Formats: sequence, structure tokens, C-alpha cells
Amino acid sequence: MLVNAINYRGMFALYLKEVKRFLKVYNQTLLAPVVTSLLFLAVFSLALGHNVSYVKDIPFQQFVAPGLIMMAMVQNAFANSSSTLIMGKVMGNIIDLLMPPFSSLEIVVALSLGAVTRGLMVGLLVGGAVYLFIPFQLHSFGALLYYSFMASLLLALLGMVGGIISETFDQMAAVTSYVITPLAFLSGTFYSVHHLPPFWFHVSQYNPFFYMIDGFRYAITGYHDSPLMNGMLCLLGCCVVLWTAAHIMIAKGYRLKD
Repeated sequence: MLVNAINYRGMFALYLKEVKRFLKVYNQTLLAPVVTSLLFLAVFSLALGHNVSYVKDIPFQQFVAPGLIMMAMVQNAFANSSSTLIMGKVMGNIIDLLMPPFSSLEIVVALSLGAVTRGLMVGLLVGGAVYLFIPFQLHSFGALLYYSFMASLLLALLGMVGGIISETFDQMAAVTSYVITPLAFLSGTFYSVHHLPPFWFHVSQYNPFFYMIDGFRYAITGYHDSPLMNGMLCLLGCCVVLWTAAHIMIAKGYRLKD
């Protein structure tokens, strides 16, 4: 009965709508993150590359590269799902999304997968661009797939929750500035967390962004700062919590039907 009740055609149509939406402005949604990531890589390589040649026996550029790729993926996954909801609320057409034939489950699936698609496409483009300057070999393809998908899904769901809670673009920008950006930059992208003081090292163990980047870095270099199982379970648990929250809020129309 559940299988028959799911509107697969409508859900797929909504997913395609999300994909086409960001493809129409590919310069902003796909190419701009590539340029930004390469600039980060260039700045850190020029500023620190000669002074910090290796991090944990890994060339500095190869240590930083996985973090930059992951940062680009998750930031764009977050931006895609959050912008869909906040734009719909501001423009007043969010009601079209909430009306039948879509259930809350179908909306969550379509919007989150649309955001994941953008995140993975950005990751592929950034990874290819980085490879041109810093060739690398994959250590674990399975870990690459898991962490890429789960990290993008986590931020897609977080973007949905943020888009539901926020009423204006300013409120959404505050979520990005005070939540996403600090967690991203305190995640070990540019350093090993073992170099941190004990207090900040323990704080980092509660940062899901740390596990995203640590697992993705393992997939490329073979190095990781924490047990991989901890990271896998952390991402899975966060996704379950955020999925449930987004599903309940959309089902109840929380801050969507006002």
C-alpha cells in the first residue's frame, strides 16, 4: 500500500525542477565554487606551502585538497535546499509546493536529492580542477561515495530545516554565518585536529563537519584523524534526525502556511 501511495512521477518531476533550477544559472551554482576553491588552494599553498611542507607525512596541498572539495560540496547542497524554501516563502508561492499531490515525504525526498545532486556535481568539478594542479589517487572508492553522499544529504536536510525556520533572507544568512561557516572552518580542513589544544580537540569530536572532511580525506589520502566508524555513524545519525525534523515540520506546515 505504501509503495502504491507514493507519487513517484510527481516526486521525480519536482526533483527535475530542482536540478533544472540550478543548471539555469550554472555560472553561479557550479562554476563559481570551482574558482573559489582554487583560490583557497592557491592562497594557502603560497602562504603556508613553503613553511608547512607536510602534515602527518602528507604533502600539504594534498592534505588540504580533500577538505576544499568537501567544503564546496556541502555548502552548495545547503544553499540549494535552503534557497528553494526561503524563495518560495518570500515570493509567496510556497503553497504550490505544499498542496496535493505531494506528501511531506515526497517533498523531503525530492528537495534533498536535488540539493545532493548539485553538491555532487560541484564536488566532481572541483575535484577535477584540483586534480589538474595537484594529482592524487583514490585510496578508497567506497569511502568516497559514502562520505560524498551522506555529507551532501546532511547539509541538504540542514538547509531544508534552516529554510523552514527562517522567514527572510537575512535570517537565512544568519544561519549560514553563525552555524555553517564556523563549523566548516573549525573542521580540520586546513590542519590536523591533533595539533589543537586538548579542549578544542575534544570540541572538534562533536562537529559533524570534522567527520565529513576526515572521512573524505581518508578516501583520497588514506589518512584519518578519528575512527572511520565514528564518522559514518555520526553522519548517519545526523541525517536521520534532520530528515525526521524536516518531515515533521513540512507535514505540519510549520512556518510554511502562515
